[in-house]
Amino acid sequence: MRLTYDMADHVLFGADGVTLAGDLRVPPGDGPHPALVLTGPFTGVKEQVTGLYASRLADAGYVTLAFDHRNFGASEGLPRRHEDPQGKLRDLRAAVSFLRGLPRVDGERVGVVGVCLGAGYALRFAAFDPRVKVFVGVAGAYNDPYAMRSGMSEQGYQQALASFTEVLERQDQGGEVEYLPAVAESGEAAMPGDEPFAYYGTERSAAPSWVNEVTRASIRELITVDNMMGADFLSPKPGLIVHGVVDRFCSPEGAEEAYKRMGEPKKIVWLDAKRHIDLYDTEPYVSRAVAETARFLAEHL
Repeated sequence: MRLTYDMADHVLFGADGVTLAGDLRVPPGDGPHPALVLTGPFTGVKEQVTGLYASRLADAGYVTLAFDHRNFGASEGLPRRHEDPQGKLRDLRAAVSFLRGLPRVDGERVGVVGVCLGAGYALRFAAFDPRVKVFVGVAGAYNDPYAMRSGMSEQGYQQALASFTEVLERQDQGGEVEYLPAVAESGEAAMPGDEPFAYYGTERSAAPSWVNEVTRASIRELITVDNMMGADFLSPKPGLIVHGVVDRFCSPEGAEEAYKRMGEPKKIVWLDAKRHIDLYDTEPYVSRAVAETARFLAEHL
């Protein structure tokens, strides 16, 4: 059964001249309250994973902002459904600026929470923005081109780069933007297989603004971006990593590597989840992740 979330205020804010759409949740009371920006999975929109975590963390007393990154969902940006790593970091910067301008937000107590691919962006963003006081990553993908190349082999990595560069060259020369399915139970997709389809291909993730496609060139961004480097620069800011002991899509080894490279203060929590998407919407895993996050934030934010 698909989860339903509480009502939120729909807000708009700008980043680089692009209008971004978000859902703002404010806990009761005059405040000012501590605040959290949330960023989520590859292709995800604010009505999905980030919306659920934003709702639960608002219940814990935090102003939360879940929003659609540029090119996705209800936000502007072209090409549609294209992964833009540098743009996402600028979106996060603008989201923090937006929150700090709200009278019910304590601008000196702002953190960032990322889930799946968003955890990597949250880590890199938190490491280099002094306004952000704490980082939390849940079921995180801490992308690192060294690890990508190792997993694919040197030859496979170079072949992939060549293939995606051919796509971009065709587009540079006036061709149409090329797309592939975001998920598929079988056949080609950015996230192939039964597990991603069990979330995105069913009512579990139903959202009017989510479309089952992504630019083919987005995969090049995933294999070349280095978000793991944020772990080297995060300290002395506190960092929490929450991860499942079994995860075929965002490896526990990657979470462990990010944790090892982070300085103090830091904490890692292992949950007995057996699938990556358990931490998207499945109990008791979401409640455990939220409880660990709230406990860490209470100490450090």
